[in-house]
Amino acid sequence: MKVLDLQCHHGHVFEGWFASEDDFQQQVSSQLLTCPMCGDTSVSKLPSAPRLNLGASGAPVTAEPSQASPGGAGASEPVAALPPASLQAAWMQMVRRVMANTEDVGERFAEEARKIHYGESDERGIRGQATPEETEALLDEGIAVVPLPVPPGFKDTLQ
Repeated sequence: MKVLDLQCHHGHVFEGWFASEDDFQQQVSSQLLTCPMCGDTSVSKLPSAPRLNLGASGAPVTAEPSQASPGGAGASEPVAALPPASLQAAWMQMVRRVMANTEDVGERFAEEARKIHYGESDERGIRGQATPEETEALLDEGIAVVPLPVPPGFKDTLQ
């Protein structure tokens, strides 16, 4: 099994597992590989160091807290200071949480949002599709909505 670091044309980095180099090349040439962030099929390999599994005999390595940021990297660090891979991971975690805790109402999003806002339907978290015009109308009515682009791969089971 080959584990490869991959990157799409837009700079999103992700990992792929392949039976062989030929398997990877076949999937690339057939455009079967897609970026989990944006769905881009222009995917290339990144240079990566070999991964060695030396067992669990060593003590776990822990990072020392940064002097510039009390508590080290994390919630107290400004978002702009996070490396792109951390931003990508945070975005994916947020999308997973939204997908797991909301009901997909599809094309009925604007209608359902209004029903909830005006008390005609039970209050709950929803997600779906709305045109820019529908979104603007909802905002004009005082209904809080947030556009969240979700790549096609996220509509299936998230790993």
